Amino acid sequence: MKRRKITGLLLIFLVVCGFLLVLTAFLFNSQNNQDEDVLQSTVTLSEIEEETSLEIQNISLVEAKAALDSNSAVFVDVRDANSYAINHIPGALSIPLADLQNQLSELKSSDWIITYCT
Repeated sequence: MKRRKITGLLLIFLVVCGFLLVLTAFLFNSQNNQDEDVLQSTVTLSEIEEETSLEIQNISLVEAKAALDSNSAVFVDVRDANSYAINHIPGALSIPLADLQNQLSELKSSDWIITYCT
């Protein structure tokens, strides 16, 4: 029971870290827009919001864990395929961050989508 609780908290922590990574990528790109390779391979939050009109917000570890337990959200692992293959949240989709913009159409806009990357 205690191990399950710790595992759940770790999972929630990883989801929040994923949000922080996406935010960091956005900030990095906005400050270093002269690096075209980075801009071409990384999707920024503003680009996703413009094209899909999604509301992007951070959630707490408790909210993410509750969503996982109740199966009320779609979890999207935005790491590379190798990292996903090593370990991921059960049932999570694998859409690497660089491909996210091109694959957004595969997700239902009515679903609660939680991205993570750790």
